Amino acid sequence: MKILLIGGTGTISSAITRQLAESGHDLWLLNRGNRKAEVPASVTQVICDINDETTVLQKIGDTKFDAVCEFIGFLPSQVERDIRLFRGRTNQYIYISSASAYNKPAANHIITEGTTLANPYWQYSRDKIACEELLMHEYRENGFPVTIVRPSHTYCERGVPLSVHGPKGSWQVLKRMMEGKPVIVQGDGTSLWTLTWNEDFAKGFIGLIGNPKALGEAFQIMSDEQLTWNQIYATTAKVLDVEFRPYYVASSFLADVCPKEYDLLGNLIGDKALSVVFDCTKLKRAVPGYQATTRFDEGVRRCIAHLLSHPELQVEDPDFDAWCERVIKAQEQAKSSLKG
Repeated sequence: MKILLIGGTGTISSAITRQLAESGHDLWLLNRGNRKAEVPASVTQVICDINDETTVLQKIGDTKFDAVCEFIGFLPSQVERDIRLFRGRTNQYIYISSASAYNKPAANHIITEGTTLANPYWQYSRDKIACEELLMHEYRENGFPVTIVRPSHTYCERGVPLSVHGPKGSWQVLKRMMEGKPVIVQGDGTSLWTLTWNEDFAKGFIGLIGNPKALGEAFQIMSDEQLTWNQIYATTAKVLDVEFRPYYVASSFLADVCPKEYDLLGNLIGDKALSVVFDCTKLKRAVPGYQATTRFDEGVRRCIAHLLSHPELQVEDPDFDAWCERVIKAQEQAKSSLKG
């Protein structure tokens, strides 16, 4: 198949790129070329800004695709751009949405594709919902061949998927662990979460490409493994061969006192602080045999080995580290002042 990925080198899409290339598909990537050295040699790279519609059309010419997959569309205006560019040029348009779009809190902790979409805490999620609604309107009214995919917390070797960290990623949390410092965990660490290794996600995603059962439908793609945040952090500490020293703070307090760029209102109250269990039955009906096979203890071991061998990925965040110390000090002072 001739397939175009818009993006193609990110956490989710890099594994899809590798697997499609290995399978011999005629794969094209459209992006700015910031990671072009990581792209397999067989892939056709279209290096340009997707927002420059004139240049995009000049570069792809009259090419028609079996599927166009959008990984970096976050706003309705970007989806409208894609519809203009690819209407009549693709047999399928696959849009990456987000499982954070589901209602917070949902009426039932078992989440299916039929769970209501509504997130009052996170603008990112509301924008994804608006993109979905626009695309489904185009499918119903004009036959635009859309498939919607909702990932949850998908990760790869570039970073350990933890819940409370600064804008520079989770390395500073690992550094705190290795230095014997306590690490902030939201709530009491007992809420359930699902983490999906990107290569497992890719298998489910690729099964939807060219799949007639996927047109006009939404699918969620996740692992069946549920872990508490205590288990996630403790497993990470175990791989680092250090003691897990959790410091528990209410999610609402963290959201109230964090710097704006941390966006813990969205990331915690609107997502990671809630126990959810994803039911991927619909995906498994459409893609028989799909199963995520990478346990978190295996995935995090690969992550940490990669990070420790690539110093350029060890991005420190001293501002986040100092903020953690202030939060811990403030809560300890409050405890002391209230003791009888």
